[in-house]
Amino acid sequence: MTTTFGTSDILSAPPRLHVRSRFVDDVDPGPGFPFESGLPTTVEQTLELLPTDGFSCWVRDTSGLIGFGRTLRIRARGPERFTELSDAWKAITEAAAVEDEVDLLGSGLMCFATVAYSGESAVDSIIHVPEFVLGRRGGRVWLTSISTAEEPPLPPILHAEPLQRVHSARAEAGELDPDKWSRLVEQVAAMLTPIDTSAEVDAFSDDPTLRKIVLARDEVVTTEEDIDVRAVLGALNRSYPSCWTFDIAGLIGSTPELLIGVENNRVTSRVLAGTYRVEKNPMEEMPAARKLLSAHKDSTEHAFAIASLQRSLGSVAEDVTVDERPHLLPLANVIHSASDAQANLSPDSGLTALDVAAAVHPTAAVGGYPQASAVAHVDELEPLDRGRYSGPVGWMDGRGNGQFGIALRCGQLEDRNRIRLYAGAGIMPDSDPATEVAETNAKLAPMRRALGLDRG
Repeated sequence: MTTTFGTSDILSAPPRLHVRSRFVDDVDPGPGFPFESGLPTTVEQTLELLPTDGFSCWVRDTSGLIGFGRTLRIRARGPERFTELSDAWKAITEAAAVEDEVDLLGSGLMCFATVAYSGESAVDSIIHVPEFVLGRRGGRVWLTSISTAEEPPLPPILHAEPLQRVHSARAEAGELDPDKWSRLVEQVAAMLTPIDTSAEVDAFSDDPTLRKIVLARDEVVTTEEDIDVRAVLGALNRSYPSCWTFDIAGLIGSTPELLIGVENNRVTSRVLAGTYRVEKNPMEEMPAARKLLSAHKDSTEHAFAIASLQRSLGSVAEDVTVDERPHLLPLANVIHSASDAQANLSPDSGLTALDVAAAVHPTAAVGGYPQASAVAHVDELEPLDRGRYSGPVGWMDGRGNGQFGIALRCGQLEDRNRIRLYAGAGIMPDSDPATEVAETNAKLAPMRRALGLDRG
């Protein structure tokens, strides 16, 4: 059968999916037990069991969801891509027959999703429904089957195959090399209006004056051998266990920024804005980072990000609260200024995690401030189709729960031995082009290293 659909196909005739979730960590190996050598106990052992391509994942440290096989793939494009995907998913969930013995976040019917940053993008936004999902949460491991057949299919026996690290990677400039991008940064900085440092940023102001624009640039990495996506993900997960590592429709990365999480109508979010580039040791450099990130440019940039989230999240949720003061988030290569937010959805809202993601995208962290005018200028000035970079990426289940990160620190596979990496920076009136280039280099570093570059 055809497994790829447009959203109109799903809405006109939603398929009836049969779903079964069961624990596999407390049963004796037998029919339906997918592991040749027993239950894997580490992320690397799990990755070794996966096919070298054709799988999806969303993992943080040792917990997460890994899908393999394909039951459905749904595509949408254009300004209404969020609405079309959400409507299609709701039609699928209403028609599904679900047997869920696990009842944990991510069990039962679920999908992975990645959405293009812009409605003008030529790249499809995708919902991917795998045939099998391996989940690990709270120390428990389960297996979900999702099929159009009433009888749950037996999963394939997964055989371990060592991860193959890349040894021949080479990088070259993409559509925007550092020199061209520096000139664009200088041009954009001159367009922006400084903010009065004595005034607080008003989340609900309708002042259209441009204060911040986020610009992205790209880089292409090619290899002689095929890229083993499993090895790239393993390297990212080891280096950044507190980030959300993902592979969905060939978009591979590890994001520190949770756009939204929804669990039983409770919404959480993490806002990042302001970046300190680590030279040697992130913990030893925390005082220097605190000093830099409290300076005018970075503290104002963070205030814009918080104000943007408060306004957009408040349009769909109640009781929105944000940390009174940002905290520092140290990673292996950078330190960010971070704030966590919480809110509640009305129990009868009918909103899914994807709906909430649509309401808050694009944040000031990836578009600018104020949102509408900044995003319009990005579309006009940035000679680059970001594709799914800086768009929402993550998963959701049939109950509306889910997690969507912002697709940062990532790259899009364009072929078996070619991947396009992306990085961006928030441009303010006092931005220095050389400093912003250095920031994007720091943000490219996680993917470069995972691909065997920048080891020194």
